[in-house]
Formats: sequence, structure tokens, C-alpha cells
Amino acid sequence: MPADDVRRVKCRPLGKTVDMEESITPERADAEPEVTHETDGNTARLTVTGELTDAARRPLVRVVTDLLLSQPSPARIELNLSAVTFMNSAGMAVLVQLQRLTAPRGIDVVLVDPPAAVVRPLQLSGLWLRFPIEGAVPES
Repeated sequence: MPADDVRRVKCRPLGKTVDMEESITPERADAEPEVTHETDGNTARLTVTGELTDAARRPLVRVVTDLLLSQPSPARIELNLSAVTFMNSAGMAVLVQLQRLTAPRGIDVVLVDPPAAVVRPLQLSGLWLRFPIEGAVPES
């Protein structure tokens, strides 16, 4: 392991110094997930591939805003999350933001095939009941 990848940390209360490998690389910290979309009648289907973190905010809000400005705007937005590998609290905030953007127009944001990486944080936070869910849901 190269010396650049190691950080020395002083543990308390023992005062020993240990080597810890960096858990977040610079490439991963800023990586936007891939967001694709298609429209079928009055339903917009968005697919998110990668990590659902704060980096997902910009591409998801951009696509949803474009859909809301289109004529006619969709009556339903389906978020296919089956390819999401990780979600943190910032990712949950993105989902809530999308719901708040669409709610005034009566547009449902439906989570489709959410993996355990999405289901578990939503359940623990209490946001699970806020979103309509479709497709396969992993058991907790």
C-alpha cells in the first residue's frame, strides 16, 4: 500500500498511533451517478445508477425540472433505483426534494425496485412510508 493512501490516527485513550487506509478516494467523493430518463405517455421513468448521495442532487433535480417545464408535464415520475449501490442521508434529502418539487402539481414520485441500500435507510429514518414503492423490495 503506497504511503499516500495511509493516514496516521492517534487513538484515545491509549494514545497509540495506527495506520488507517483512506475510505473515500477523491474520485469517489465527487462522482455523480448516471441518471437516464424516458417518457411514456404521462409517465416519466428515471433510472439512477451508482451512489445516491449529495452528488446525485444536481443531475436528478435537472432532469425533474426539465420534465416539470415540459408540456404536458408527466402525471407520474418513476425512479428506478435497482442499480443504486449506496445511499446516505444526503441521498434521502434528494428524494424528499424531488417529492417537494412535484407535490404542488400532484405528481407522484414512485420508487421502483429499491435495493436494500435504499430500503434500509428509508425504513430507519421513517421516510419509508412517505414514498409509493413498486417492484421487488428486499427483506430487512
